[in-house]
Amino acid sequence: MTNLPPKLKAFVDGSDWTFAKTYAQTWPHEYIVRDRVDESLFLSLVRHIREHGYEGRFYSKPITYFDEDGKVYWTMGAPIEETTIVNRCTKEETYEYRLKHGTLQD
Repeated sequence: MTNLPPKLKAFVDGSDWTFAKTYAQTWPHEYIVRDRVDESLFLSLVRHIREHGYEGRFYSKPITYFDEDGKVYWTMGAPIEETTIVNRCTKEETYEYRLKHGTLQD
């Protein structure tokens, strides 16, 4: 797996990520929205996740994930031109980590 290029690393580090309050108790994560950030960098991030990520699962749904500095990034799999959100969480909050470590919530 490849690290984020410096330009994308600066983008994710400098973006104002929104905490997903709706999922605070179940699946804590944060996100950025395409129309609130630099669109070119957003699309470059989506492409990087898709091209250099790995396939994982969220329950039965396949998701392409990308790990960087203890965070896991993903989109919901829509075509790139339709993707509006990039999500991220800590590795410990992913479905697969919780499943492996017996910490899934009922």
